[in-house]
Amino acid sequence: MSMDAFEPKIALKILSLYADGRNTTYGYNSYSILIPCKDFQGAPILKYCFLNASFFRYSAKLSRGVWEVPVDNWVPMDGDTFLTREGFILNVFGYEHPEGRVFSFLKYIPSRFKELFSIRFLERTWKYGDTELFRAEKLYTAKNYQNFLEFFSKNFPDYVYFCPYRRKNVISAPLPNIKEVFVPRERFQAILNAEKRDKLQELTLNFIQLISSESGVSIEDFGVHGSIALNMHSEESDIDIVVYGRSNFRKVEAAVERLVRDGVLSYVFNNRLDAARRFKGRYQNKIFMYTAVRKPGEVTSKYGEYAYAPIAPVQFRCKVKDDGDAIFRPAVYKIENYTPLNHQSELPKSMVPEAVVSMIGCYRNVARKGDEIRVSGMLEKVEKLQSGEIFYQVVVGTAESEEEYIWPI
Repeated sequence: MSMDAFEPKIALKILSLYADGRNTTYGYNSYSILIPCKDFQGAPILKYCFLNASFFRYSAKLSRGVWEVPVDNWVPMDGDTFLTREGFILNVFGYEHPEGRVFSFLKYIPSRFKELFSIRFLERTWKYGDTELFRAEKLYTAKNYQNFLEFFSKNFPDYVYFCPYRRKNVISAPLPNIKEVFVPRERFQAILNAEKRDKLQELTLNFIQLISSESGVSIEDFGVHGSIALNMHSEESDIDIVVYGRSNFRKVEAAVERLVRDGVLSYVFNNRLDAARRFKGRYQNKIFMYTAVRKPGEVTSKYGEYAYAPIAPVQFRCKVKDDGDAIFRPAVYKIENYTPLNHQSELPKSMVPEAVVSMIGCYRNVARKGDEIRVSGMLEKVEKLQSGEIFYQVVVGTAESEEEYIWPI
């Protein structure tokens, strides 16, 4: 088929779907395809994607006029979301990933797989396109993670990866299985540049503009998470935003505190961790949340640089020495003054941990430098493979126990 015959059919199909406001993904081999998009000023432009079957299969997504990041060009970052060819929606975990894979956790489950899980689901459902989706009542428990791992092992074993550096099986999606990628920064740009916005999108934009103005953080360093990022939100959905960069997050944190004092915002504390983190609040009767994601220059290690060996569970008190990386996931607290809380947690000086690392998002930013914390987790021996350097840390969120935590004192 010549491009003269091929191109109009493709263009008409894309434009008809765009007029519906529906999402579609097109991947074609060995053709150049003209896809109508919008530039930042809203003027029509043409973007070209050369598709060469000899080297790779390229996928371009038209989502209400917004050009998405193709999987081939994607560098996975914590909090990115992706859709698989089976219909699973997962969130990226962390910043270190094996070649050709992405460490992730399962967030939305297609209804056709629901009965294969022995977990409690939320009553409400979501829809992505024509697919009905369910979500676990509790996303981050050890029991649920093991259930997810068992499900993938039995039904989709290519989603289970044996990590040689941790010597355990973990959920890790193969890149070829990923159909679409949703990057928070790009999803916010989609809202910012949209010709029409619904009520939640408009409120989210207003909120981010308010925080950007008050904090001095560029509008380009914000993103959106959750259902609004996938364009499957409802009127009940929250405002869930991302702040890129360590210093930017601290500026936003201070700005939110000022706006609370001025009565523009209010905090919402559902438990003691919320009160410690102060990351959740209310804006014009809508719940908002904000979390931090590293900028690329803040990612300092690569997958395979360290090997980890679990030793024993420990419980102790300590003082936070450095909280610079406590806002991210994994959250890293440098510590001092290790004080065991039971006989089993007594350690020789050479094995006293230097850091507490939380794999669970709810323990991000629960303590600041100088604060004391109470910790229950797994003591790990860490070896830097290139130099042979050895140190110790305690991990919270190993997916092996429900009795792991970080409590501010």
